[in-house]
Amino acid sequence: MTSDSLNEYQRRSRSTWRHVHVDHPIVYPALGLANEAGEVAGKIKKIFRDRGGVIAAADRAALKQELGDVLWYLAQICTELDLTLAEVAEANLEKLRSRQERDRIGGDGDNR
Repeated sequence: MTSDSLNEYQRRSRSTWRHVHVDHPIVYPALGLANEAGEVAGKIKKIFRDRGGVIAAADRAALKQELGDVLWYLAQICTELDLTLAEVAEANLEKLRSRQERDRIGGDGDNR
């Protein structure tokens, strides 16, 4: 792709853009959750890329910190939605049990 075609894409793509008002208390924790989950994934990627998948004590400690951040943001989102972490966890286990019983644990789609 040439820089001219990328510039054309950029210009044309703007016709589908619209400003989305995001002044809502769920936005910050949702973005934080995505950011922290990315940090967890990045640390795991480097463990496999740089150390052959060997998780050292320092890696485990660093992942523990990042997972704590993931949990914090998840708790804030649950609070904004008037949900408890316990009910989210239980609903997830029920969903997974149902999929397992129907042999649908693998595959794609939310409603399998």
